[in-house]
Amino acid sequence: MTILSSELTAFLYLVAAVCFILALKGLGSPKTARRGNLVGAFGALLAMIVVFLSTELDNIALILAVIAVGTVIAVPASRMVKMTQMPQLVALFNGVGGGAAALVALLELEHSDTIGAFLAVAFTVLIGSIAFSGSVVTFLKLQELMPTRPIVFAGQAIVIVLLLVVGLSAAALIVLDEATLAGLGLAGIKGTAAVVALAVGLVLGVLLVLPVGGADVPIVISLLNAGTGLAVAASGLVLSNTLLLVAGTLVGASGSILTREMAKAMGRSVTGILFGAFKGGSTAGSTVASDRPVRSSTAEDVAILLGYAQRVIVVPGYGLAVAQAQHTMAELATTLEAKGIEVVFGIHPVAGRMPGHMNVLLAEANVPYEVLQEMDEVNPQFKTADVALVVGANDVVNPAAKSSPGSPIYGMPILDVASARQVVFLKRSMRPGFAGIENDLLFEPQTTLLFGDAKESLTKVLSAVKAL
Repeated sequence: MTILSSELTAFLYLVAAVCFILALKGLGSPKTARRGNLVGAFGALLAMIVVFLSTELDNIALILAVIAVGTVIAVPASRMVKMTQMPQLVALFNGVGGGAAALVALLELEHSDTIGAFLAVAFTVLIGSIAFSGSVVTFLKLQELMPTRPIVFAGQAIVIVLLLVVGLSAAALIVLDEATLAGLGLAGIKGTAAVVALAVGLVLGVLLVLPVGGADVPIVISLLNAGTGLAVAASGLVLSNTLLLVAGTLVGASGSILTREMAKAMGRSVTGILFGAFKGGSTAGSTVASDRPVRSSTAEDVAILLGYAQRVIVVPGYGLAVAQAQHTMAELATTLEAKGIEVVFGIHPVAGRMPGHMNVLLAEANVPYEVLQEMDEVNPQFKTADVALVVGANDVVNPAAKSSPGSPIYGMPILDVASARQVVFLKRSMRPGFAGIENDLLFEPQTTLLFGDAKESLTKVLSAVKAL
């Protein structure tokens, strides 16, 4: 016996769907992201409650026990994860979503009886399994539990094509009606075909992500996220659940748009990101340090440059996030502003590891939203800046993106740091960024390097600025 009527269930599902839409809208701005996240979480909680109250469920005790176990794992994990590891967490969550959709579709196969339902099952199993295994590989790469460089082997492209043929053939067998299958001597093969599609999808997910390296990995996370969304939407068709269809479509559409925007920000095509390694075009992730001479300085000298400037543009990167130096950077900016120096932050679309990553990190340190300026807004201002302070960024300010056609990052829009009168780089070492290439800006006469951990270096600079 169910508690909610079908009409009330449909209405509450509509409320949950509206919550998801409002959440997505809220996540579009740092000012409203927290509220948007809470609205989305409320929508998900509401949807789960409606399922319990509108459906006759067997083994409720087992379901509640599994939810309890998941909660015990998820709450500590989400609280303990560092901001620098957020992309890895997103990859894991995305993978779990795709894998869950694939398993649900596999279990629902025996309850399907129309071509549309079988088509949804085939799509969900194949795409969901690709998203699951591919997301696991992206997690391993970002967590550096496996090499971040592109991994290719002889004949890999041919293997991928053959697996695609096998996977699509298995999907076709799932969709064909039993009469047609019986005529082909393949009666009762749907279950086997579904398992084959699942296995092929798992292998395909691994092989498609292995050739991706360096800074391209977060873009692939977004692409896989879109795939998971589409798989969830298809599972909504399998289960005749409108809310899953709406939620999956939202995730699929937003993930696709985000993938396109990230690829555009990197100056690369999605196909180039996925298959560039087969022709040497993917980011390589080299860690070989340059031995070319550079002009280095002390924290005191950097403090003098900053303390007597009129306008400073800070360019934060992943190095700032790794060092957890956002609070020290925020205090330095506040100290400079108290001395009458204008300070703004130039944010590249893929600064950190994902879009918005750096904005959230700086907002956590109470840096005002008004001084966080996107690339198109801040680029014209570099020519009037006395100092550009680059903290842990590299590829997003590398002039090779404009001047070196053979470079892996050629064509990628960058922050025009080189236009500033003085450039100060805070770097741990001379190792290149994710793209694995030297940054010629480091060797320009207006560039000064301050080596060391970003937090320690900024702390020394802050103390020296206060002493001026």
